[in-house]
Amino acid sequence: MPRTVDNFWARLPRPFFALAPMEDVTDAAFRSHIAAHAAPHVPRVFYTEFTSADGLVFATEHGQSRLRAKLSFMPQERPIVAQLFTAHPERMEQAAALVAELGFDGVDINMGCPDRAVEKQGSGASLMKNPARARALIAAARQGAGGLPVSVKTRVGYRSDTELEPWLGEVLAEKPAALAVHLRTRAELSDVPAHWEWMKRAIAVRDSVSPETVIMGNGDVKNLADARQKAAETGADGIMLGRAVFGNPWLFADRAEAPSREERIAALIEHVHLFQEKLSGLVSEAVMKRHFKAYIGGWHGAAELRAQLMETHTLDEALAVLQTCA
Repeated sequence: MPRTVDNFWARLPRPFFALAPMEDVTDAAFRSHIAAHAAPHVPRVFYTEFTSADGLVFATEHGQSRLRAKLSFMPQERPIVAQLFTAHPERMEQAAALVAELGFDGVDINMGCPDRAVEKQGSGASLMKNPARARALIAAARQGAGGLPVSVKTRVGYRSDTELEPWLGEVLAEKPAALAVHLRTRAELSDVPAHWEWMKRAIAVRDSVSPETVIMGNGDVKNLADARQKAAETGADGIMLGRAVFGNPWLFADRAEAPSREERIAALIEHVHLFQEKLSGLVSEAVMKRHFKAYIGGWHGAAELRAQLMETHTLDEALAVLQTCA
């Protein structure tokens, strides 16, 4: 997939909107589905699910096939960034080189995932406790990326917002092309409302340390209208949307009206077909069940249909159920 190596972040209109990386949600099938429904006038960037750099370097042939399938993308998803995680700079460098080879527009490093297995490896949110390693990973990604812009997604701190300024200062000292800030601490997980009042503090650090870095806020953004309001109120260059995409491939369509029952069922059918086409045999079909819950709701009889879908054992069975009410 040919692409021009440059810092696309600098060319994005402000404010722009980013599709957050979410494991087993924003996979190759769903991303292509969202891109197909996006309005051309909405400036947006897509992230892949977070992917193990260690896996990309050391996986078996079958593991490589699975990882590459999850990273696959369509031209209409551009600009698209591959998000990686590891605790090892040398593996980050190798994985970033592969990302460049696969034709991505950028490399992102996850420094905010609170999953205990990820943290145990010394990556994800645990990097907030090891700024020296975090900085080494950014430098390594830049070395391997062959000119692609390197970005970071993180949180405001591990335990307290008092870590915001020193932690973001360390990350920004490496001059990443972009920085996405989830406005909660690692300790808070997603158990409290995002602290959008902290966004201006993050922007102040950016302005002081690396004014050329593009900065995004993330957390509890409901839709594009809410994103635009948050950008206007805080001065963020961009806004990242995550859970708002569940059952909503129209997230970037900029439509005012809610989708009808028929549209939601048709969209789910399309999503299932895309999953079968792109990920069948590589990713468990069970991951689609979270999407069944998200698409099917808001009308009389939805609960019953949702229950039927949750009881199916294969996607072909689910399609048979959906076809009867499409």
